Amino acid sequence: MRHVLATVREHPRHLVLGAVVAGLLAATLGEIVVVAAAVALATLAGTPRLAVLAIVALAAGAFFTDARVQRLDAGVLAGSTGRLVEGRVVVLEPVRERRIGPAVARIRLLDGLGAGEQAVLRFAHATKPWPEVGDIVAIEGTVAPLGFADAYQRRRNAHAAIAATRVTPTGTRRGGLAGALDGVRRRAERGLSQGLDPPEAALLRGMVLGEDERLSDDVRDDFKRSGLAHIVAVSGQNVVLLIVLVLVACALTGVPLRARLVLAAAVVILYVPLAGGGPSIQRAGVMGVAGLIAALAGRPARRWYALLLAAAATLVVNPRAAGEPGWQLSFAAVAALLVGATPLKEAFARRLPAPLAEATAITVAATVGTAPLMALYFEQLSLAALPANLLAAPAIAPVMWLGVLAGLAGQLAPALALPFTALTAPLLVYVQTVAHVTASTPVSSVELHAAPAVIALAWIALLGATALAVRAWRRTRSRAGPARFAASPTARRARLAIATAALVAAAGLGVVLRGAAAAPLRPGELVVSFLDVGQGDATLIQLGATAVLVDTGPPDGPILKRLEQAHVKRLDALFLTHAEADHEGAAPAVIREYAPRLVVDGGAGWNSPVQRALPTALAARRTRAVKPAVGQTIEVGGLRFAILWPAQDGRHEGNPNDHAIVTRLTHGHFSLLLTADAESNVTLPLNLAPVDVLKVAHHGSADAGLPLLLDRLKPRLAAIEVGRDNSYGHPTKSTLDALKRRVPTVVRTDEDGTVRLRVSGDRLVVQR
Repeated sequence: MRHVLATVREHPRHLVLGAVVAGLLAATLGEIVVVAAAVALATLAGTPRLAVLAIVALAAGAFFTDARVQRLDAGVLAGSTGRLVEGRVVVLEPVRERRIGPAVARIRLLDGLGAGEQAVLRFAHATKPWPEVGDIVAIEGTVAPLGFADAYQRRRNAHAAIAATRVTPTGTRRGGLAGALDGVRRRAERGLSQGLDPPEAALLRGMVLGEDERLSDDVRDDFKRSGLAHIVAVSGQNVVLLIVLVLVACALTGVPLRARLVLAAAVVILYVPLAGGGPSIQRAGVMGVAGLIAALAGRPARRWYALLLAAAATLVVNPRAAGEPGWQLSFAAVAALLVGATPLKEAFARRLPAPLAEATAITVAATVGTAPLMALYFEQLSLAALPANLLAAPAIAPVMWLGVLAGLAGQLAPALALPFTALTAPLLVYVQTVAHVTASTPVSSVELHAAPAVIALAWIALLGATALAVRAWRRTRSRAGPARFAASPTARRARLAIATAALVAAAGLGVVLRGAAAAPLRPGELVVSFLDVGQGDATLIQLGATAVLVDTGPPDGPILKRLEQAHVKRLDALFLTHAEADHEGAAPAVIREYAPRLVVDGGAGWNSPVQRALPTALAARRTRAVKPAVGQTIEVGGLRFAILWPAQDGRHEGNPNDHAIVTRLTHGHFSLLLTADAESNVTLPLNLAPVDVLKVAHHGSADAGLPLLLDRLKPRLAAIEVGRDNSYGHPTKSTLDALKRRVPTVVRTDEDGTVRLRVSGDRLVVQR
C-alpha cells in the first residue's frame, strides 16, 4: 500500500487527470460513486494542495458531464410516443437485420418533429434493399419507446424509436466531410467484395470495416462461442495491426522512429472514418493514438497517462460511452496488456520461440483482463478463446493488411482490389474453419450465472492470489539464484504460495460457475425456459418467486432434473395441456416433488394412465385442480394466462391433440402463445393477436396451415420442443421451411438443448 501511495504522489498529473475522468464517469456511475471517488482522491493525494486540485478536477468533470448530458437529451421525441412522424432522415449506421424483431438503424431526423435528434428506425421486413450509411430517405411512422433490443442506443444518444410505415429513397446523400467519408467507405466495400464468395466477402468486410451485418447467424455464433467475435467487429486489434503495418513499412524504407510513430498516428486518424466512425472504432482509434503517444513518451508512467487521456477524450465526446460494454472491454484489455504482457512474454520466452511467446502473452493477458466483463455482460466464458486466437493469429494480420490495401485500391476502381482479395480468400476460409471447429467442441463455452458482485469478488480473489504467488516466486528466485533456488526453503514457500493461488482461483471459478445450467433470477426478470426433456413438451415460466410449468414431458424424462437446474423450489401452477404421455407423463412425479398450488388439467375426463393416477397424487399433496375453459383467465404471481382453447363440449374422444389447451401468456409488453399439440386446424379459427414468441405445435410436425398462422401471429421467435433422433421425423422440412421464411429466430431443443428467454424491462436475451 505504501508503494502505491508513493507512486501516485510521484505523479500528481496522473492523479488530477484521473480525477477528471472520475468526474466524467458521473453520467454512468452516479453521484454517490463520484463522492466516494472524491474521498479516495483526497486520501491518495497526500498534501492538502494536491487534494484540493484533485477534488476541483473531479467537480469540473462532473459539471461538464451534467451539462453535456442535458444538451444531448434535449428534444421532443422521447415524450412524443404515439405521434406521427413525417420527413427526411439520414442513416447513421448500417441497417441491422436482427434475429428477434424488425431490422433497425440509427438515424438523425433532418426536418419535421424532432429535427436534429437521433432515433432508432424500425423497418418493415419488406423494405429492401436497405439504405446505406449516409443515404437520406423520406419516412412516415409512429414514435415509440426504445425496446429491449434497442436500449443500448440510449448510450449513443438515441432516445426513441420510430416504427416506420413507409421508407422511400430520395436518391440523395448527406454532403460535407461526412458525405465524402461515406463515399470512401462505399468504395472500400465494393473493393473488399471483389472476386470473393458472399460468406468470405462478408467476413472480410467485418474484419476490415467492422461490418458484421451480412454474416449468417451460424457464422456469428461460431465466432462468438470460439472467442473470435472481436475480429468481425472493428476493435483495437484492427488499429494495432494497421499500426504494425505502417511501422514495418516505414522501418523497411528507413524512416526515423519518431516520424514512424507520427505517421502511424496519422494513418489511424484516417482509418477511423473509413471504418464508419462508429463508437467502437472511435474508441479503438483513440486508444491506438494513445498507445503511440505512450510509445513516443517511452516511460511506463506516461503510458498510463496516455490511457487516462484516451478515457477522458472518449467521455468528453459521449459521457455515456463508459456504459458501453465495448468501452469497458477496450480499456480493460489495454490495462491488462500494460500490466501483464511483458512479464508473461518473459515467462513464455523460456519455453517458446519469441514470436509465439509474444502472441501467447498478449492473448493470455487480454483474455484474463476482459474475462470478468465477458462473464458479466454475456454470461458465458469461451474456453476455446485462447487456442482459437492462437490458431487464427497467423491469418488475421495478413487478412487485415491485404484488406486495407484492397480498400485503398477500391478508391480508384473496384477491379484493382482483386489481386489483394484473391490472396485473402484461403486465409478467410481458414479463419472460418478455426472458428467453426473450436466452437463445435463440447466445452467451447460455459454459461456463467452469478451475480455481478460474485463475479467481481471471484476474479479479484483469483488475480490477487496469482499476483501474490508470482511476486513470491520472482522475489525468492532472484535472491537464491536459479541453481540454488529449486532446493531452497524459499522455493518450497513459493510453491506453496502458487498452490494456494491455484486453490483460490479454482474456488473463485467454482463460485462463478455455480448453477451453470440456469442463471439465478434477477429482480423483475421473466424467464421462459423451453426445457430439453426429449420427445415431449415442458415449458417453465419464472418471475421472481413464481414458477409455472406447462406440461412435464414423458414419464421417463428428465423433468425433475431440469426443474432442479432451474432452481425451482415449488411450483405455483402446473398446466397439463392434454392426455398424452409426452405432455403429462411425468405429472405424478412433479406433483409429488414440487407440490403445485394449482393444476390446470386439460386432460381431465380422458382415460389415460396419468389421469387415472392423478386424483391420488393431488390428494396426497392437497393440490387443487381445475378444468380449463375458453375465455378463462388465470393469473399467477404477475403472469396472465388467457385460455383460448378447448371448448368445453364434454367430449373426451378422438384425437387428444385437438382438445389440447391453447393459452396466451402475457407479462408487461411480452407475449407468448403456447399451443401444445394443437395444430392450425385448431388455432387458425381462433381470434389470435400477434405475439412475440410462439411455441410451435406438435414438435414441428407437418402442418399445412402453419404459414397462414405465422402471417397472422408475426412471432419474432419460434421454439420447437422436440427430442433428438426421434422416430417421427420431427421437425419436418415443410415446417422448418415455413418458419425460416417468416420468423427471424427459430430454436429447437434437439439441437440447442434447453433454451431460455430472459426478459427484463426492455431487454431480452436468448440463451441456448
